[in-house]
Amino acid sequence: RTSSVPAANVKETEKGFHVELAAPGMVKEDFKIELNVDLLTIRAEKSEDKEGKGERFTKREFNFTSFERSFRLPENIDFEKINAKYENGILTLEIPKTEVEEEVKVRQIAIS
Repeated sequence: RTSSVPAANVKETEKGFHVELAAPGMVKEDFKIELNVDLLTIRAEKSEDKEGKGERFTKREFNFTSFERSFRLPENIDFEKINAKYENGILTLEIPKTEVEEEVKVRQIAIS
């Protein structure tokens, strides 16, 4: 059983965040991505059997790989438009920002 945290690159632009996770040897069905309020969690699980035959014996090896990685997202994220794709061993997430209306912090006080 192998459990490790994959390396990640996170880039912020004016329009959003671009997240890349190095996860070679997986397929997109191995991943589960959840968003719980502002916590984005990426899980992956893969198991495979390898069988090799020698002259006088048969050898069987089991391989199980899993990881979980979480990111806390800021408030200015458009949670409905998060996209993910897996290609060439890299899981890529595009996390767009929304326009946040800033509260007016300056207020006039009337003198009575």
